[in-house]
Amino acid sequence: MPTEDTVAHDRTGKVSFDDIYTRPDPRAFYATLQQFDYRIPDLALPHFERLIGEYRTETGIATPTVLDIGSSYGVNGALLRCGTSVAELTERYAAAASLSRAELVAADRAFVDARRRPDAPRCVGLDVSRPALDYAVAAGFLDGALHADFEADEPTDAQRSELAGTDLVVSTGCLGYVTEKTLLRVVDAAGGRLPWMAHFCLRMFPYDAIAAELGDLGYTTVRIDRPFRQRRFATDHERTSVLDRLSDLGVDATGLEADGWFYAQLYLSRPRNRKAA
Repeated sequence: MPTEDTVAHDRTGKVSFDDIYTRPDPRAFYATLQQFDYRIPDLALPHFERLIGEYRTETGIATPTVLDIGSSYGVNGALLRCGTSVAELTERYAAAASLSRAELVAADRAFVDARRRPDAPRCVGLDVSRPALDYAVAAGFLDGALHADFEADEPTDAQRSELAGTDLVVSTGCLGYVTEKTLLRVVDAAGGRLPWMAHFCLRMFPYDAIAAELGDLGYTTVRIDRPFRQRRFATDHERTSVLDRLSDLGVDATGLEADGWFYAQLYLSRPRNRKAA
């Protein structure tokens, strides 16, 4: 693990990786996170694909629009679109150290063209990092992007117009920093429609408030009774802080976080009146 005096920790006790989300391309993002066996997008993919398939069957919408909250460099979009993996993307970027950004974008667009799945959904990213969004769109991992912080601000008219077409909303790690405030603003902007949702939320962040607010809007939320590994702890301070937080919440970390990993729970939210979705 890195020494405690070489890394910064945020208010939750987690290591702050803010600097890797604001680079002009994702090479530092993958190089850094691979040190800690980052894997949640891989584990999320089959669950997202299953939910998208159910949505297609129930609504008849062949190419639904998926909004990825906290999309960064379009990781989930790349997996949904190309059937790739975090490990494959990490290897690709490690081998591309000598390329310019323009050359890297061109290589990624060729990768997307070669691997694009015929049943891929339309993918839109929502993130506070413009460089990450710009790269994801340029590379072809995302079809559209919303550079916004809906924790702080209401959507603009242009953002509401983009959100109005949202069919599903997903996330793989931003909840806890992103709260029900963002989700409610997304639903409100959907113009009376209730997008289906799938969120992987770290066990250190309670989901109760989000589920309650979504319930008031007409959603039923279920938790999948299996925890999912996100990544290894990066420092001893991070591990101690997370275990303390879990203890305060009354969450048993035995065999899970106590063994050195972040774990997330998957929550699926669908409209109770599905015909009105």
